[in-house]
Amino acid sequence: MSDADARTPAQIEADIKLRREQLAETLDEIGVRVHPKTIVGDAKAKVAASVDNTLGRAYVGANRFVSDVRGQLVSPDGQPRLERILPVALVVVGLVGLVAVGSRRRKG
Repeated sequence: MSDADARTPAQIEADIKLRREQLAETLDEIGVRVHPKTIVGDAKAKVAASVDNTLGRAYVGANRFVSDVRGQLVSPDGQPRLERILPVALVVVGLVGLVAVGSRRRKG
């Protein structure tokens, strides 16, 4: 006789009860996973993680850009490099002036 034949009815009933409990747990897990609130929550979490990642990369890029610009406009000892700042300032003032003139022409 094999081991399966040697089991008592009580053992078989205990196995069936255990399997039912395991199946109920599995069905509960599936129910939670496919529930609309769970799906929406998971989607929100993925979007938030993606946004955090994108914002983090943007911050690093902006920080690197600011550091590079600062390196160009300030000497290593912390003194401003006027020979580089003045041309940049003149270009910025010129662009602001062009934008101001252009917006006045559209209004009038």
